[in-house]
Amino acid sequence: MKKISLFIISLLVFAFISACGTANNESEGNTGADSGDQNVLKMATSADYPPFEYIDTAKGSEIIGFDIDLIHALAEKTGYEVKVQDMDFNSLIPALQAKQIDLVLAGMTPTPERAENVDFTDIYYTANHMIVSLKDKEVKSIEDLEGKTVGVQLGSIQQEKATEISEKVTIKIENRNKISELVQELKSGRIDAAIIEDTVANGYFEKDEQLAGFTLDSSEEAGSAIAFQKESKYTEEFDAALKEMKENGELDKLIVKWFGDQQ
Repeated sequence: MKKISLFIISLLVFAFISACGTANNESEGNTGADSGDQNVLKMATSADYPPFEYIDTAKGSEIIGFDIDLIHALAEKTGYEVKVQDMDFNSLIPALQAKQIDLVLAGMTPTPERAENVDFTDIYYTANHMIVSLKDKEVKSIEDLEGKTVGVQLGSIQQEKATEISEKVTIKIENRNKISELVQELKSGRIDAAIIEDTVANGYFEKDEQLAGFTLDSSEEAGSAIAFQKESKYTEEFDAALKEMKENGELDKLIVKWFGDQQ
């Protein structure tokens, strides 16, 4: 009888452990609201892109910026809590595809190639490309780039712009993970120029008198949108909240706060 009882107990313990293991496996890879907490979403950004998202080390380690204020406003309207994490820009879409995160807010342009892999909201901000160089070696035109090395952020829309420029003049394209790295490469002489979004570049100009730049003429502005997993149920909710912010003036107030009255 004791042997039978021990056998039954062993079976029950094994069944319990197996059930726990199955539950753990099912939860792996789930993101935010899909993992059981229906009010928490995981957002990733690339915190090297002031004033969109960055860390002001003089004030602390928290990620701040236009995109951060925007997502908190949208989260309040949609009833979610959003947890923000920092990633390299070129890792953002792969993280969405792998369902490690729920959304990306990082000044990202919704290109046709990206839209094949993720869903986007409507555009929430538009900007232009700028060629940035050192004042004592200033690049003033596309033609001045002939034979020079041009830096861009890996995975960015500026990377595509550099390829477009390379069809007009001969340039060597160098990729870096962060905008701050491009600026350092400029100052060290390892690159001759960098392509940076104008709003971001203007922030660097204010802090560094060695830098200069000019805006590229373009009929197409580089707009930014929020990215979600393909066929995500959250895209429509956040798009509606974004539309509301555009209509009631809340979005304009954030733009003025972070970029000045330039829209």
